[in-house]
Amino acid sequence: MLELLEKITNLYKKEEAEVVVKAYYFAREAHKGQKRASGEEYFTHPCAVAEILLGLGMDYSSLAAAFLHDVIEDTPVTEDDILKEFGGEILMLVNGVTKLEQIEFKSKEEEQAENFKKIFVSMAKDIRVIIIKLADRLHNMRSLNYLSKDRQLRMAHETIEIYAPLAGRLGISQIKCELEDLCLKYIDPAAYEYLAENIHSKLEERRVFVASVVKEIKGVLAESSIKGEVVGRPKHFYSIYKKMQKGKTLDQIYDLTAVRVIVETVDECYEILGKIHKKWKPIPGRIKDYIAMPKPNMYQSLHTTVVTSFGQIFEIQIRTYEMHRTAEFGIAAHWKYKENNSETEETSFDHKLDWIREVMEWEGGLKDGTELIQSLKGDIYNSECLVFTPKGEVVSLANDSTPIDFAYRIHTEVGNKCVGAKVNGKIVPLNSTLTTGDVVEIITSKNSKGPSWDWLKIAKTNGAKAKIKAFYKRQMADEKIKIGKSMLEVEAKNKGYTLGNLLNPVSFGAVGSKMSFSNMDEMYAAVGCGAVTVNQIIPRLIDFCKPTHVAEDANPIEGKHVIYKHKVSSDGVVVKGMEGLLVRFAGCCNPVPGDDIVGFVSRGRGVSIHRADCPNMKNEDPSRILEAHWSGKEGSYTTSIKITAAEDAPLLSIVSSVCTKLGLFVTAINGRIDTKAHCAVVDMTIKLNKKDDLDELITRLRNEPTIIDVFRTVI
Repeated sequence: MLELLEKITNLYKKEEAEVVVKAYYFAREAHKGQKRASGEEYFTHPCAVAEILLGLGMDYSSLAAAFLHDVIEDTPVTEDDILKEFGGEILMLVNGVTKLEQIEFKSKEEEQAENFKKIFVSMAKDIRVIIIKLADRLHNMRSLNYLSKDRQLRMAHETIEIYAPLAGRLGISQIKCELEDLCLKYIDPAAYEYLAENIHSKLEERRVFVASVVKEIKGVLAESSIKGEVVGRPKHFYSIYKKMQKGKTLDQIYDLTAVRVIVETVDECYEILGKIHKKWKPIPGRIKDYIAMPKPNMYQSLHTTVVTSFGQIFEIQIRTYEMHRTAEFGIAAHWKYKENNSETEETSFDHKLDWIREVMEWEGGLKDGTELIQSLKGDIYNSECLVFTPKGEVVSLANDSTPIDFAYRIHTEVGNKCVGAKVNGKIVPLNSTLTTGDVVEIITSKNSKGPSWDWLKIAKTNGAKAKIKAFYKRQMADEKIKIGKSMLEVEAKNKGYTLGNLLNPVSFGAVGSKMSFSNMDEMYAAVGCGAVTVNQIIPRLIDFCKPTHVAEDANPIEGKHVIYKHKVSSDGVVVKGMEGLLVRFAGCCNPVPGDDIVGFVSRGRGVSIHRADCPNMKNEDPSRILEAHWSGKEGSYTTSIKITAAEDAPLLSIVSSVCTKLGLFVTAINGRIDTKAHCAVVDMTIKLNKKDDLDELITRLRNEPTIIDVFRTVI
């Protein structure tokens, strides 16, 4: 430990070193008497974390925070104590790493998720928070063997899923590679032992081969009068493991040991690449230029895989010293060489953190820490698709992203005003999948009403989804919710139901998940502002609830679902004792000519006609139920139906064909395109020949693949 203090004293300015040394003794005293699971003094842990950060070249505040990072959580020391002794900056760093202790969580998973969310939010304010946390996690993983098997496995999975990818996203390959190898040791010990045994068994053979390759490349550098370094680089176990998981064997992995060439300039990188390809044949498809197109984590290098005259295959990486520094230290390199950074480099550093700020823009729309972690896994850690703007700027997206994801990555308003997209100069659907190298142009319109709710099914990144939801969240004024709910109530009533009977937590869960609604208010608002139509929701609810729900018993909904035009003399209904009276048809059971029917004397609404087996009639006063029958002959009844279909469906042709086959006469027809719902709609009136005609017609139409729904309506 004294050696560590000596290093700190030698590497930092006097006043900076004094702060770090003070933090050292303060933390040592606070942790006095505490032990780790290994039996060591607990203070060895913060010292190890500080040493890791020292190796990364972090600033003095980070080292002081490393010594202090557990004192608030594990000792009587308070935030006020830290503030008084070390100031606000160091307190902020310590607080960022400190776990949430005052909140009760439902589960260990929820606690972990919320703690990580806290760290990430703090990281958005100061990136040093996560670098300290990564160093903390690295040392904990190094001593993981002292914990129980369950804790070993839980921490290993958490690390491989969250912390290792995050270290990679920040470009800190030192930490990323070691974390991954340590995790593999506990997650799949058999695979780890296999790799260790087989790779080490041929270690001497590879060492000899690499030495000969290094000698050859050094000769190429000398011939070109280029100063540089050439070294061998063993590939870490987890990287080999992932390739083997895809079906490759050890013999098929070419870069078990790679050769790295480090030179002074970018021009020299390309010059050496050309001369290496002249000396050895490159393998097609294995040449990657990360200098021209850097990875999202700032990594830059030329990669090529070549084959010798003896058939041996190996990988060569070529980069500058600056690129090598960034590859090893990532974002931490900013502090390692901060004194030499120009204003331009400072601006560049801030730009490199834009992805963090972007996440924080839509973090507020996420429900909890668990959702944030899932979002990070989906977006931040999988940024592998590199596309271009029309001006040649590179945009990093997650795999399988669409133009919608691209639009929202450029700017929120670009996404909200998007009406189309061009990829490589050609107009494409918004659900098209983008691939690396595509040139993407977003077509916008000032008249756009905003994103479609259906975009939530198209967008692949959580950032785009959050921004779409945020747009509709702004539309969720009480007025929109009330309007939407009222519209759904009316439509449900038109179809013979009540919204209360159709809509409950279970039915909403089934329908809402398919339409990407998080809650009922969200659905109401979407209907109220025109994002979706009532015909996209009500039929789904009806299909889910059938046949358990009917209209209210005491007051059946009449004359709304279907009313037949009938003349009492020939094609109406005769109610015993009330011949000649105009009647209404109940929407709860939807009687069709030919059904056994009864009349019901309702209060203030005259006589309504129900099917004889209507559930609503079972508990009614028998004195109010009258005998009734159809007065007309078969063939004299008409009804109206509404058909919705896909926008590009030949709907009129389909309807005409089905009616012709059934021998039905269409008395009226009206078709239109619903642009908001992106569907075709036909209203038609049909003359029925017999009782089963209507059911047969609806069945046949619903069997058509382009038909969305068919139902009877008011004439």
